[in-house]
Amino acid sequence: MDALPVLLISLAVTSGIMSDRNNIFADLPQQLPQEVAQRLLESDKLRIERIVSHGHASAADFWYDQPQHEWVIVLKGAARLQFEDGMIEMKPGDFINIPASCKHRVDWTTPDEPTVWLALHYG
Repeated sequence: MDALPVLLISLAVTSGIMSDRNNIFADLPQQLPQEVAQRLLESDKLRIERIVSHGHASAADFWYDQPQHEWVIVLKGAARLQFEDGMIEMKPGDFINIPASCKHRVDWTTPDEPTVWLALHYG
């Protein structure tokens, strides 16, 4: 078994989140002036966020250049991520692992419905 799923299960059991129940699609904001990132769980080794975009994109001159790795999956909607060496399109179920210090930006998200991402920052 890969280390990340084992870490997630371990964190869930030891932090008591197994008893906290919610729905990733609950209370989705409909009108967003900007993208919203909500922390669902955080420890010293892992941060899990629900990100909601609604037609949002990064500023043309902005690049994420994060000190942690980021594993992200699109759960609803669609998006395009731009990297220095190309672009990828993402639809529900598509995921990618972005290594630390890999410059990237959000090029486009669906304007007619929320795009819901689940992001895991680790390492």
